[in-house]
Amino acid sequence: METVKIIIAGARGRMGAEAVKMVQETESFQLVAVLDHKHEGKLLSEIEGFSGADVPIFTDMNKCFTEIEADVLIDLTTPETGYIHTKTALEHHIRPVVGTTGFTDSQLEELKQLAEEKGLGCIIAPNFAIGAVLMMKFSEMAAKYFQDIEIIELHHDKKLDAPSGTAVKTAQMMAEVRETKTQGHPDEKETIQGARGADFDGMRIHSVRLPGLIAHQQVLFGEDGQTLTIRHDSYNRASFMSGVKMCVETVMKTDTLIYGMEHIIG
Repeated sequence: METVKIIIAGARGRMGAEAVKMVQETESFQLVAVLDHKHEGKLLSEIEGFSGADVPIFTDMNKCFTEIEADVLIDLTTPETGYIHTKTALEHHIRPVVGTTGFTDSQLEELKQLAEEKGLGCIIAPNFAIGAVLMMKFSEMAAKYFQDIEIIELHHDKKLDAPSGTAVKTAQMMAEVRETKTQGHPDEKETIQGARGADFDGMRIHSVRLPGLIAHQQVLFGEDGQTLTIRHDSYNRASFMSGVKMCVETVMKTDTLIYGMEHIIG
């Protein structure tokens, strides 16, 4: 297999550090540079915890994408930065694999058009954990038979967006197959605003943020005399790396934008 040259944006973050390790341990991958908001001109190996990663750090993405020959950008930053990185990478003929959630529908459409115009693959994944993707697919299957559904997503308290991208994507997938229904008593009233969570097509989404959590989601289905709960838990960030690896391998073989790993697993 030909070596895939990779740039990582957000390498010093907790997810980014795992991605650096994964790339270093994958024989067919080569880390060629990282994007950061500081440490311009240094090598990543000069930063504590990255011994052996003798690749340059860039703060200017255009300089990085121009000077460094790369096939794939792995972006693990923020929605605002991730959007700019993704668009600029495509313009430089670099295929993005993005783990940042929070893109708007118009941004996704713009990026899809750009990817197809350039003939490049682009994968944006609300969740890289294969178990989480299966949880979403199983929930979609169950939503054909259960109309009353609540999502509880639980994440660490440093997460910026609520609900999570995984929760929103799960709700979107279920809404495609579920008959629209407004849940609960028709006269119910919140005595404290937000008590019933966010309303998505009649389903409810609840966001929990606590230190000690990583990424967790359960989808609860109710019917007369029975309930069904589908739950996934990520206990560390290494759980996402098999999905990142799969996305890097897949993005090299496609020429459009794919939103969600459910489209690339069987």
